[in-house]
Amino acid sequence: MRSMFSFIVKPVGNRYDNTVKVGDKDLIINTSVESFKAVNNMAEVLAVPLFGTTDIKVGDKVIIHHNVFRRFYDIRGKAKNSRSYFNEDKYFVDIDQIYLYGDTGNWKAFGDRCFVQPIKNNNSFSLEKEQRLIGILKYGNSSLNEAKIVPGDLVGYKPYGEFEFIIEGKRLYCMKSNDIVIKYEYRGDEAEYNPSWAQSGIGAD
Repeated sequence: MRSMFSFIVKPVGNRYDNTVKVGDKDLIINTSVESFKAVNNMAEVLAVPLFGTTDIKVGDKVIIHHNVFRRFYDIRGKAKNSRSYFNEDKYFVDIDQIYLYGDTGNWKAFGDRCFVQPIKNNNSFSLEKEQRLIGILKYGNSSLNEAKIVPGDLVGYKPYGEFEFIIEGKRLYCMKSNDIVIKYEYRGDEAEYNPSWAQSGIGAD
């Protein structure tokens, strides 16, 4: 079965990624179905749209919007599936809800999306551990390539356009190409900033 304009996907693992391994025990770190930080963002493609052509194939892994697998409570307090729910473990995903595709170690940004790795704040007078609005481009795209901005470059980006994802144990910011506003030269003291909770898979709150 195929949809006219949407991908059909299933979760890789559970709908919620809210457990971590502590020794031989599974520790539940979030029990709220409405918390987006605990929602699984990784899916496997079961079917591609009938209309439109992309490089995404059946069987590819994709990183998607956190609302696809998310559950909500209605005004009566009853848990509901998102509007993306199809049946069993199948969900519809619109093209603008996909941010990365490929597989572990071989991710590619989709469309006009890109991902930036935050860097440490080296200002000894600041309490902020992360440098604001500056990071290292992790996953670029064709439009950034044309502007000669490639993965590994130090870039500046606009505020309020970034969304947080944990990809392979690293906290990255997803944004659009036009959110990248400048390419900096390295000074030599830049270092990636990745909080310990991201490496363990535990959400910040």
